Amino acid sequence: MTGTTVLAHGVSSREDLPIPFSYALAGAAVALLVSFLALGLLWRESRLDPEHAGVALPARLQSGLDGRPFRVLLRAVGLLATAYVVLGAVAGKDDALNPTAGVVFVLFWIGLPMTSAILGPVWRLLNPVRTVHGLLSLLLRTRPEEGLAPLPARLGYWPAAAMLLAFVWLELIAPNNDTLPVLRTFFAAYLAVNLLAATYFGSRWFDRADGFEAYSSLIGRAAPLGRRGDGRLVLRNPLAGLAGIPVAPGLFAVVGVLLGSTAYDSLANSVWWINVVQDSALPPRWTATLGLLGMVALVTSAFFLAAAVAGRGSGLRPVRFAAEFAHTLVPIVLGYVVAHYWSLLVLAGQSTVIRLSDPLGTGADWLGTADHGVDGRLADPGFVAVLQVCAVLLGHVIGVVLAHDRAVRLLPRNRAVAGQVPLLLLMVAYTVGGLSLLFGA
Repeated sequence: MTGTTVLAHGVSSREDLPIPFSYALAGAAVALLVSFLALGLLWRESRLDPEHAGVALPARLQSGLDGRPFRVLLRAVGLLATAYVVLGAVAGKDDALNPTAGVVFVLFWIGLPMTSAILGPVWRLLNPVRTVHGLLSLLLRTRPEEGLAPLPARLGYWPAAAMLLAFVWLELIAPNNDTLPVLRTFFAAYLAVNLLAATYFGSRWFDRADGFEAYSSLIGRAAPLGRRGDGRLVLRNPLAGLAGIPVAPGLFAVVGVLLGSTAYDSLANSVWWINVVQDSALPPRWTATLGLLGMVALVTSAFFLAAAVAGRGSGLRPVRFAAEFAHTLVPIVLGYVVAHYWSLLVLAGQSTVIRLSDPLGTGADWLGTADHGVDGRLADPGFVAVLQVCAVLLGHVIGVVLAHDRAVRLLPRNRAVAGQVPLLLLMVAYTVGGLSLLFGA
């Protein structure tokens, strides 16, 4: 990131691993290959059935979670929390002690996927823009779902991908991105675009076109609590939840933006890339922007090409086949988020919560956290290094399992295993490349 020290990144290095880094790379690659071979021998039919998977929650508990009082409470919490942050962003001092940048780039951007992976698509219930749209619909006596025109199916996740790309550019490259005028401008534009689009298309816009809600919903599929086809809330195998991600245009663009931007964030901290930016004839921001776009394009196009080769014989067009396998990248995205941002969340997250007690910079202690210190035990370098390797590896292994299950359903039996080889090689490349970037190789 390019902000203040509150946004500085990780604390681990290859020397913090309990084993040599080269062994960690080799072990990760072997784990993927062994998983692939075991699946080929033992998993011959598709076993993931998201429409019927899971154990239903007791009726009374489901009624409470789906009931209007609980939903209204969550919306009120989201709106009040946003108003509290906006107060600091509008009336607070534009200095390093203002918590706004930490809330946006740490508590929200990093905390959102990690919370969604545990509790499900929480942002759908907390999203203040959706709440404001619902209140406006109530005042106008219209149904939130109804707009002036139906949402075109061809839009799919493409607007969400564009919004997320704009945000990661703000996070990683934009000048003065931690200052209040820049943050206010970005989120004012975000609010205006989403409110206008929701007014025109109805609240269905938020489901896939709002970048943050789409992000939370995709990662939320990995949560043990989910909803199956008949609408019941269930405790389920996260694999079944991920397999149930709807296939829609632009889905692999969203995961490409998320994966590629995280990879670029690691690359941007390397000595090699710093030298490239300094030696470039272009202004540094232009070089950095091209690097971000190039990394997103590389990750996305590599996946598309691997899926296109794997899909020969399936009877599906390459774009459709790639969309069918886009869900396999979601656990990889989650693994990289945990690996890359864990220490940042632990250290800068605590610092942000401390500063939230005084959003106006007047010396207040509204939340009672002003005198707290930062506890770095969960950011111990050795622990973080092991966590990084495990998170990246687990994300890729789950991706291999999801890809195998989808392949045996879509490909002819005699090509179900061999057809996955391009995707497996891509997973190995992602693993080796990702770990190398994380540990500064």
